[in-house]
Amino acid sequence: MDLPILVENLVVRFASSRGADVRAVDGLTLRVEAGQAIGFLGPNGAGKTTAIHVMLGFIPADSGRVSLFGRDARDAAARRRIGYLPEQADAYRFLTGREWLRFTGRLCGLRGRALENRVEATLDEVDLREAADRRIATYSRGMRQRIALGQALVHEPSLLILDEPTSGLDPVARLRFRNRMAAWRAEGRTIFFSSHELSEVELVCDRVAILARGRLLAEGPPSSLVKPGERLEACFMRTVGEGGGP
Repeated sequence: MDLPILVENLVVRFASSRGADVRAVDGLTLRVEAGQAIGFLGPNGAGKTTAIHVMLGFIPADSGRVSLFGRDARDAAARRRIGYLPEQADAYRFLTGREWLRFTGRLCGLRGRALENRVEATLDEVDLREAADRRIATYSRGMRQRIALGQALVHEPSLLILDEPTSGLDPVARLRFRNRMAAWRAEGRTIFFSSHELSEVELVCDRVAILARGRLLAEGPPSSLVKPGERLEACFMRTVGEGGGP
């Protein structure tokens, strides 16, 4: 079976104001197995979002390759199986929640009764049925985050790529999100998400990958990385402190 995500020796460079190129991603290699939840961790500027943008075909790599389900990441057929939640998610705020999901569902190829069924199911999945006919402009920050998650879910993707998915969610919504992650994994979906909420990652992830300055410093199940008696936060700080320098 083809891997949902395979990253091989990925390098992405950006020009700096000083004239020298900066390696935002520096030789990243990563295998993501089907049905797993992977926490993609690192401090600000580590290269996480840049790597995700290559996976989604938003920006090109300077070298290396990324494949999704055995296809080049730039292949539109591979991206149809992905649901993506960006770090700074937004929506057309003049639409209602139901209208937004209907609009994004059409973009994903859904039509007719199949579209309407998925819109209604997704509203339930993100706990927004009661607010479905309110304009998104009236939503709280947490509600806007949930409707943005809804657009990533409406077409029932095999792979979810989520950038800071619990940002703006209250404790109850975070708990519901964790429960839904468990349900998605039980359905065989793969979840790849970036987060600064290490306590959340520790609770839900099969594996974690820790980056700093574009380099992969550690990867594996939390139980193999975290020392006895410590938490993932301590492991993260130790790893980044030891390997995050130039």
